[in-house]
Amino acid sequence: MPFNLGTTELIIILVIVIILFGVGRIGRLGQDFGRAISEFRKATREQDDSSEPEKERKSENPQN
Repeated sequence: MPFNLGTTELIIILVIVIILFGVGRIGRLGQDFGRAISEFRKATREQDDSSEPEKERKSENPQN
């Protein structure tokens, strides 16, 4: 592990987070985070798809 945390330390951190935020809010934060990641991936895929025709045009018309 990067910070050399044991199981006990991770459980204590998890309990503190649950006390501070509550179980419902942690679930909502997880959903929002997952939705944000999926939207980011979708946007990057759309950007890659839109740049494909440009790449194909450049390879078909090489300039000397």
